[in-house]
Amino acid sequence: MARKQSDYLAALLAEEEGVAASPAPARTAPTERSRTTTLLGRESALARVASGEVRQVTQLMLDPARVKVWPGNARFHGHLTEENCRELIESIIAEGGQKVPAVVRRIEGDPDYDYEVIAGTRRLWSIRWLRANSYPDMMFVAQVAQLDDEAAFRLADLENRARADVSDLERARNYLAALTTHYGNHQTRMAERLKLSKGWLSKMLKVAAIPDEVIAAFASPHEVQLKPGYALAQAMQDPMQTTAITRVAQVVANEQAARREAGRPAIPANEVLHRLLTARKMMMGEDGEPERYNYHNRYGRPVLSVQSANRQGVTVRLHAGSGADVEEIVKALRGALAYLEQTGRGLQP
Repeated sequence: MARKQSDYLAALLAEEEGVAASPAPARTAPTERSRTTTLLGRESALARVASGEVRQVTQLMLDPARVKVWPGNARFHGHLTEENCRELIESIIAEGGQKVPAVVRRIEGDPDYDYEVIAGTRRLWSIRWLRANSYPDMMFVAQVAQLDDEAAFRLADLENRARADVSDLERARNYLAALTTHYGNHQTRMAERLKLSKGWLSKMLKVAAIPDEVIAAFASPHEVQLKPGYALAQAMQDPMQTTAITRVAQVVANEQAARREAGRPAIPANEVLHRLLTARKMMMGEDGEPERYNYHNRYGRPVLSVQSANRQGVTVRLHAGSGADVEEIVKALRGALAYLEQTGRGLQP
């Protein structure tokens, strides 16, 4: 990955500066002419650096407390944990420090930070964690580069494409923000700059528009992948579908929260997607009835189910042999009433 990252940065810097790398000349015995040419070359290189035509890239060891994450990066920094950074943490410990440098740029006028990370968010998080957990001298290794925002975005995007732990939703929302910020809402221009298919980029931007209250139905935003996410985004083009999906998503999100609280496994992503995509059918119903609400305890045994819901009232069944106490039954009943209310089948006053 170190070589890839170096190549990415070199390509971006070369593009920004308009300077093409020349192949290294064959080694020959030094002559007076070659020494003169070398000196002239050095003078020329220094002059180009001084004039700003060539921008230097410097590698430093930084205090991670003085470095922040660039907001244009795709990764959801708040979702990083010891668990999902464990492999990287162990690698840094085993190697005696961070071997693959991050890419940062200098910040001016900020009293709290000197640099911001363009590529290397997980490395920054891991070094901070190590300094707080028995490795107080661990330093953050980074290349300092001069990049404008659009070049920084392209560099971060190139690195994130090689990262399996950056979700499709993270990238999609990053693209949606960059579309306005860097490309004036021109998808074709953005696709050309990023070397992406226009059709693929269009799908990503649609997925990015899925609202947070719908994403909350999934156990984690990382479960929202492009193909199923695009199907969901397409369904939400219909206002009637959007209303139904949003209501069902709220119900599923509450169920997910209850499962986490009870220590039960989360509802799988494929089941969540199915419930969202069939939300309108569930609310309207072929027989005029909503899909039955079922509550199971942590062992998978049924505790309560809604048998019917209509103008005359709601019929609820309490299952024998579930082992549930009164408190859990009351909790299940409250969940059923909330479900019926949010799907438009609640008890009318």
